[in-house]
Parts: sequence; C-alpha cells; structure tokens
Amino acid sequence: MTSRPQHLPERLALISDVQAAEYISAGLLEGRADVPSLALDKVVEKLPGDDARLQLHRVRDLIDNAMTKFRDERPTAADAWLAPRLHETLRLTRREAAEKRLWTYLALGVAPDYVIWRHLPEPKADGSPGRVARDKFLGPHYKQTFARLWWAAELFRDGSDYRPVVVACGNQDMLNSALRLDVIDHRPTALALVRLMERGTVRTGREVNALTSAVNAAAATLMYDAIAPDTERDGEALRDWIAGAESSLPSPRNNLPEGPEDERAPMEAVESLVGHFEELFADAPVRGRTPDGSE
Repeated sequence: MTSRPQHLPERLALISDVQAAEYISAGLLEGRADVPSLALDKVVEKLPGDDARLQLHRVRDLIDNAMTKFRDERPTAADAWLAPRLHETLRLTRREAAEKRLWTYLALGVAPDYVIWRHLPEPKADGSPGRVARDKFLGPHYKQTFARLWWAAELFRDGSDYRPVVVACGNQDMLNSALRLDVIDHRPTALALVRLMERGTVRTGREVNALTSAVNAAAATLMYDAIAPDTERDGEALRDWIAGAESSLPSPRNNLPEGPEDERAPMEAVESLVGHFEELFADAPVRGRTPDGSE
C-alpha cells in the first residue's frame, strides 16, 4: 500500500496539474507505489511567509489521526470526522480555497497514502487491481479528496456550528451530489437539505439524489435567496478567526471544533425551505419507490 511520504517539508506548497501528472503513475493509483517526495519537492511552488495556517505538520497530524481512528471501519466514515477539522485547521478564505494547486499538493505531496486508503476500490471481478480515479488527486472541488471535504464544511456549516457538516458528510450521496449544485451556495438551502435528513424525510441514497435533483431543477424558476433570504457574511468574523490560527491549539479530536463566528442562517428562512422541499420531494421520482412510498 502507498506509504506516507518520506520527505515532508515544514510548509504547504502549490503544484500544477501538469507538474503533478508526472508523478501520478498507474502504480500509485493502484496503491502499489509511493510518490518520490524528494523529487516532487523540487518542482513545487513554496508558499512564502510564516503564516501559521501553512504549517504542513498541522494537516498531516490530523490526517494521521483520521487514518488511525477509522482503520477498522469503512474509509467513507472518515469524511464526516475530517471535513470540519480540516476546515478549522486550514482556516482559508474562499478565494484561497479556490486555488486548485493547493489541494493537488495536499493530495500528492502531503497525504497520497490517505487518498489511496480512502478511495481505493476492491479488486475487480477478474482479479485485476482496483484503481483510484485520477480526479481524487487532480479533480474539481466536488471530486478532489481534500477540496470536497473543505467545501462541504464551508457550505454546510451554520456560522461556527459544524454539526450540519457532520450530517451532510455522513451521507455519500449528499456529499457527492450537493457539491455540484450552484444552489448549495445559498446557506438556507444547504441547511434545509440537512434538516430533511435529520428528520428522516430522506434517508437512502436514492432519496437524496431525487431530492437534490428536484431542488436544483426548481431553482431554474424559483429564486431561493428571494423567498428565504440569508444574512450577509461577516468578513470581520472570518478575519478574526484566521488571525487566531497563530495561537490556536490543534483541532479537537473528540469534540467538534468551532468555525468563524458568523451569524447563523435565519431559522425562518431554513424552515420555509424545508416545507417547500418536502413538497418537491413528495412529487420527485425516486428510483425503486412504489406508489405507497416504499422502496
């Protein structure tokens, strides 16, 4: 199995897809090879300054904890634990998180062993080895191993509260489908989806996929931010939270961390969308669902 990189510098870095592609071999994708970390370190773009958020060991320690904690469980179980803690550890702005080269470096230069552990499928029926999809290293934000967790935490958190993130990331279909939708950037929409999961209105992967498809389709004619307005983001709260990284302790391993002290989404906005989404879901085609509502 792919091992932890032998060489880990002190700080995070950036690497382009073109440069990274040279190190993503078939052996790596099948979990048979390691990343030549010393050679990789020579081509990355080192991030300047002494920003505490860019200390590599803070992220690597967190990932080591995740692999240890969930070593006897299905790797998918790690998503709900790691997402809020990765978000709190890195403390990025959205503009910083849009830098694709950072996520590529995290996957290839910091934790390729985690990417393989988390995403390597079982061997195929003919006995040939499974292979991790390249987009887990290089893909868009809704597919790349670490970008998808950070953005899930950013879009589903309710102010400083990461509990909705845990619910959303605990369902792979919600995590995989919702992050593709533009409407998920509207916080009451994201939280209303979580609320329907918490209430048991949607439970299975098929139901989640039917709900998100219906919500997205309805957004073409109905502006959710008009009928359920959100509060404005507090830039000062985010700046204070980022500045606090210098003196912050490692993200708690047993309790949820706290995000920036943004104002929570208006409860009435979330509830109004919960009722609307329930109606959409009632009419949505769920594959395998019979007329009496069972699957």
